[in-house]
Amino acid sequence: MSTRKVVVIPGDGIGTEITEAAQVVLDKVAKKAGLKLEFSLAYAGGAAIDRNGVPLPEETLSLVKNCDAVLLGAVGGPKWDSVSPDIRPEKAILGLRKALGLYANLRPIRVSEILTDYSPLKSEIVAGADILIVRELTGGIYFGEKCESETADGVEQAWDKELYSVPEISRIVRMACEAAAKRKGRVTSVDKANVLASSRLWRRVAEGTVKNYAGIELNHMYVDNCAMQLVLAPKKFDVIVTSNLFGDILSDEAAVIAGSIGMIPSASIGDGPGLYEPIHGSAPDIAGQGLANPIGTILSTAMLLRYSLNELVAADKIEQAVDKVLAKGYRTQDLYKAGLTKVSTEEMGRLVAEHI
Repeated sequence: MSTRKVVVIPGDGIGTEITEAAQVVLDKVAKKAGLKLEFSLAYAGGAAIDRNGVPLPEETLSLVKNCDAVLLGAVGGPKWDSVSPDIRPEKAILGLRKALGLYANLRPIRVSEILTDYSPLKSEIVAGADILIVRELTGGIYFGEKCESETADGVEQAWDKELYSVPEISRIVRMACEAAAKRKGRVTSVDKANVLASSRLWRRVAEGTVKNYAGIELNHMYVDNCAMQLVLAPKKFDVIVTSNLFGDILSDEAAVIAGSIGMIPSASIGDGPGLYEPIHGSAPDIAGQGLANPIGTILSTAMLLRYSLNELVAADKIEQAVDKVLAKGYRTQDLYKAGLTKVSTEEMGRLVAEHI
C-alpha cells in the first residue's frame, strides 16, 4: 500500500492543541485500517507571519501542492490586528484555496440524540437532523468586480458584482449530486431566482446538470425561505447546494442548530488535495490551557479520510468513536454540564482514539 501524505498546519491560537488531538485519532484509525500516513508540519497564518513575514510561505505552498490532504487548525488573532491588510493571517486561507483549486466547501450538520439539549431548537425539531451544505467557494460576489467608493450625481456609492458562469455552477451541482447519491438522494438548490439574474442562470444550470444523475431528486428554494426552514424543519433537508454568499450565511446559521461550533467540521475540496478544518476560530484567549474542543477537528479528519483518501470505513469509525465518547458523558469545557465528566483537549483526543 502506498504512503499517503498529510500536511498538518496548526495555525494560531488553539490550532496546535486541536490538531495534535486529531492527529492522535488519525494515527490510531490508520493503524487499525492498515493505512500508511506520512505527516508533515507546515506554517500559515499569524505563526507564519512571525516566522517568515508572510501568512503563506512558499515552503508551505510547496508542501500542500505535493500531498494528498491538508489538515488545518485555525488562523488569526488580535496579535496581528495591526499588520498590513496585504499580509493579514486570514490571507493564508484564501491563498490555500487558490493554490489548491478548492472550489467547494462541504459542511455537514449532524445532530445526534446525545446532544439535542445543546441546540437552541426543541429536541423534537432538531433530533436526527443530518444536512450537508455544499457551498461554491471561488465565484460569485466575493470574487467579482468591486468598487470601494465612487461618486455618481454627487452621491458617494460602492458596489460589488455577482457573476457566475455555467461551468462554475455545473461543477458545484455535480459535487452535490455525487454527495447526495451516497446519502438520501435529495438536493435542494438555494437561490434568489425571483430577483437575481445570476440565480436564474444558477437554477437553469442546476436543472440541466441533475438530469445526468439517475435517482437524484432536485428541488429549488429561495434563500430567505431556506433560512426559515432550517429553523422550522431542519430534518427535511439532505444536501443543500448554493452560491458563495448564500452558503456563507446559511452554513453559519445551520452550525448553530448543532449547539456548538466546536463540533462542526468542514472540507474544502476541488481538483487537487483537499483542505480540512473545524469551523471555529483560533480562540487565543484559551490557547495553551487545554480547554479547546477538538471534536470539530477530529471529525474533519473523518472527512479527510472520506473525501481525499476514499477510506470510508475508517471515516465511519472516527465518527462512531466520537458518538461513543459523548454518550459516556465526556465533555470539554464548552459542552460541560453538571453530572458529566469534564476533560481536557488532549484527554478528549485520547478518549476518541481509545474508542476506535
